[in-house]
Amino acid sequence: MDAHEQAIAAVLARYAKAANNSDAAAVAELYTDDGVLMAQNSPPAVGKAAVHAAYAAMAGAIKLDIAFEIAEIRLLAPAWAFLRSTSTGTIRLLQPGIDIPEANQELFLFQMVEGIWKIARYSFSTVLPAQG
Repeated sequence: MDAHEQAIAAVLARYAKAANNSDAAAVAELYTDDGVLMAQNSPPAVGKAAVHAAYAAMAGAIKLDIAFEIAEIRLLAPAWAFLRSTSTGTIRLLQPGIDIPEANQELFLFQMVEGIWKIARYSFSTVLPAQG
């Protein structure tokens, strides 16, 4: 990995730690000011304040214990890159207090802002079989 790819991978590691710690503020700080979270079965959260609110709502309902595996990082332009990953682990539903499996595929779009890679867009979807 080159220096940019390493820096982007480090942002993903900080994201994983903050998400697993239910730290909505730390997650939101990893996003650009106009960042967008596109979570499955939810409308997009547009802007850092909306991203923070979405993660705060999630932290009130679930506890994550997930790990990411990077499939690829590609630089698209000097200030833009994407990261494709998968994640696996568990989601604890705080009410009723049960664990369910988590397995997603993710696409992150990163933008360099003032010399720092930030999450500009993030979208994910499950790879688990549909519950029926």
